[in-house]
Amino acid sequence: MERRSWSLLAAILGSGIVFLDGTVVTVALPAIGAQLPRATDIGVLEAQSYIFSGYMLSLSALLIVGGALSDSWGRKRMYAWGLVGFAAASVLCGLAPNMELLIAGRVLQGVAGAVLIPGSLALINAAYEGEDRSRAFGIWTGASAAVTIVGPLIGGVLVDVLSWRAAFLVNLPVLAVAWWVTHSRVEEAAETVTGEKVDWFGAGLAGVAVAGLTFGPIRGQETQWQDMSVWILIGLGLAATAVLVARIRSHPHALVPVSLFTSSSFNVINVATFFIYGALYVLLTMTSIHLQGTLGYNATAAGLATVPAMIPLTLLSGKVGTWSAHTGPRPWLVGGPLLMAAGAVWLALLPIDSTAWEIGSQPASWIPPGDYFAHVFGGVVVFGLGMLAMVTPLTATLMASISPERAGVGSAFNNAVSRVGPQLLGAAAVVLVTAAFYGHLAAESPTVDTSSNDLRATVAPLNAPPDDVDADLEGAIRSASGVAFTRAMGLSAGILVIGAAVSAFGLRKEAEVSGTEGVRLGGQVCVPLQETA
Repeated sequence: MERRSWSLLAAILGSGIVFLDGTVVTVALPAIGAQLPRATDIGVLEAQSYIFSGYMLSLSALLIVGGALSDSWGRKRMYAWGLVGFAAASVLCGLAPNMELLIAGRVLQGVAGAVLIPGSLALINAAYEGEDRSRAFGIWTGASAAVTIVGPLIGGVLVDVLSWRAAFLVNLPVLAVAWWVTHSRVEEAAETVTGEKVDWFGAGLAGVAVAGLTFGPIRGQETQWQDMSVWILIGLGLAATAVLVARIRSHPHALVPVSLFTSSSFNVINVATFFIYGALYVLLTMTSIHLQGTLGYNATAAGLATVPAMIPLTLLSGKVGTWSAHTGPRPWLVGGPLLMAAGAVWLALLPIDSTAWEIGSQPASWIPPGDYFAHVFGGVVVFGLGMLAMVTPLTATLMASISPERAGVGSAFNNAVSRVGPQLLGAAAVVLVTAAFYGHLAAESPTVDTSSNDLRATVAPLNAPPDDVDADLEGAIRSASGVAFTRAMGLSAGILVIGAAVSAFGLRKEAEVSGTEGVRLGGQVCVPLQETA
């Protein structure tokens, strides 16, 4: 195998395990919520949100630092350390005795992942050039999609046969192979910006901003906006955001070099990423919980239900990378999110009457029920075709807009945006889903006090009703979850349309080139940043 292929393999294994944990944990959330005790008064859906959000928070806050460290301290070295850190954090998650410690372990996983994600793209960017680079990004995307396919299947089987804990411990052999490949087969990249200081204060500001604007709204909905800490969190998030923006504009060693933003392509891609990946998280997470909690799928069946969305991405991403290099990225970055929105609308039309699914009439099976092909399959396929059209052109356009020595921090910024979007828009979705659920439940069952903390501790949106409720209340709970899920899918579709509009009106067919040929992706010219006027 040639040397650059080893770099691609290391990138796929390391970043793939980060993506794997996202998909595995999504499938495992219902089992975790049902089996793992809570040491505090947080609700079930709130805790499930924190398990995902804690991971994404530390990723979001530290991705740019991870990219900067890779650029200045060596991409191979930092990547190897990231693999070791992720393995240690996976052990902590797999052995967690309660919900709060699992959330803490997820935060530590995110810290290690913040090194692996930008490092993987930087390794590919350093090893390949020209059209080979677009093809390599396509292979990386396809492999990531394959991991996303395998993740729910492996996760579902592990949850159903062994335990949700095995979903974390399965990371260890893959990480061991990735470390060996990185240590023994990958060469250190030549392009670095040694000597630059890392803006730790800016990293702290980013963490406070994302944490406040994520956990504040989620906690606010859970406490019905009566807890003063909610407003303190939101205020801190807004203040930290303002200070961070000012620091980037004025500080000589800011967390994100201001020169990155002189590329219009870089700016447009990041705005589109914010909306598209936020909607992606809302759809996949809410669908997985709803299929299991409301419609009676077990974990394996819920994992299988999303497989059709990933098959096109796995098989054709390399081809799409080549095609988009000739046609230009804009048609793909507009059409892809619109197809994804159509898939979300399809899923929004799922029957909200629980009797339509004959829940309880058949034993739990690892095979999706027959209703799946009537109501879910088409939406999943359409959504997957949209992802196929969008993912590789977005990555290739981003990397073409970044100079080689800034590949780490530039890709890290985009990856941070792709995780901030799920945090903020996911928080909005939790608020919307919770309000819709308890509002509909109150209308269906006027005698039930939906503001009661005791009720909210046992009856959660999109999750299975408690075993001891009567049949009428169970039906009302499932119906309320159906209404809440419809609202979530409508939100996802609307956000995806916004993401398509950003690319449609923001990406130019041609760019002004001053003193350089730039990197051409079809009709889109991406100019190296250091030579942009």
